[in-house]
Formats: sequence, C-alpha cells, structure tokens
Amino acid sequence: MTIAKNKRLSQEESRKLALEAARDLLVETGPQSVTLKAVSSRIGKTHANLLHHFGSASGLQKALAGYLATSICKNIAIALNKMHEGIVSPRELADMIFDAFNRDGAGALASWMLLSGNEDALNPVVEAIHDLVDKLSSERKDVDERKLRIDTLDLVLLAMGDALLGAPLAESLGLQRDSARKIAEARLEQSIITEQKK
Repeated sequence: MTIAKNKRLSQEESRKLALEAARDLLVETGPQSVTLKAVSSRIGKTHANLLHHFGSASGLQKALAGYLATSICKNIAIALNKMHEGIVSPRELADMIFDAFNRDGAGALASWMLLSGNEDALNPVVEAIHDLVDKLSSERKDVDERKLRIDTLDLVLLAMGDALLGAPLAESLGLQRDSARKIAEARLEQSIITEQKK
C-alpha cells in the first residue's frame, strides 16, 4: 500500500489513507505496531505529515478507534435491518459483531489503549455505539429503546470479552470455541421473538 511520496492528496484523502494503513497494521501485527513511524513508512509519507493530521501516536489511535467504530456500526445497522427482514440470520449478525472485535482488531486496540492510559481514545467507540442505538430507536418505532440499549451492552461486552479471553477460557472450561457466539445468537433470537410478540 505504499504511495509515491510526491503524489498530492487532499487532507481528507491523506488522513483516510493513513487510517486504512493503521487498520491494516492493527490486524496484521497488533495494536502496539500502530505508530506514526510505521504508518508513515507504509504509506510513503513523512512522520511530520502524520503529526499534522493526528498530533501524536495516541491521536492516531483515537482516530483509528473512531474510524473502526463508525465503519463497524454502519455495517451492523445495515445487517440488523436485514435481520429484521429475514435476510441476515441472528448468527450472521453475531459473527459480524464478534469478528469486528476479534479478527478486525477492535478488541485488541481498545485494551491496548486502556493499558496505555489512553482511555479517552475510546470515546469515539462509545459515541458511535450510542449514535447507532439512537438511530435504530428513531427509525424503528416498534423497538423497545431500553431493551435495545441492554441488548447492545450485552452483545458488545460479550464480543469484547470473547476477543480478549474467549479462546483460552472456552478451552479451559471444555467448551467449543464459538460458545460465546452461540450465546449471542440465542440472545438475538430471543430479542426478535420478544419484539414479534408485541
């Protein structure tokens, strides 16, 4: 993904390119590799260029968290609507949420930022999830808003915990690796049944 150093990009294009490179580094080698130096090297820009856009490594990580959260929440909103239409199954939605935290690195990034003392970097994630719940509540008048908030908290914490500790814990308990996903699937199915009974 290296870009020629002399190619002129708008500020928005340059920032997006840096965030995509940061996301790739996160997935490939973990959150500790999401540094200004690594990202600038990957996209063929100077360290100073990234300092201009993000201010610091923690600024880059905060922007990456927001970028991931916005993208994830947008996809979840689409999938959730498709689930209500019967196009996407509860398991497919659960997999999407769990994959965002595990395979796509959101869980690792969140823990890394917390351990690094960069707690405010999680604000964009929390805000994106809050905005998603508000959007779904306003679009679907048949949804119990309090229940939606509880279900969201439940699923996000389940997915986050699974990303950080799911594999070793499931193994130590003699459970299948996807046990937490099955729990999420059952809860989503129960949520749909409850809505349909109203």
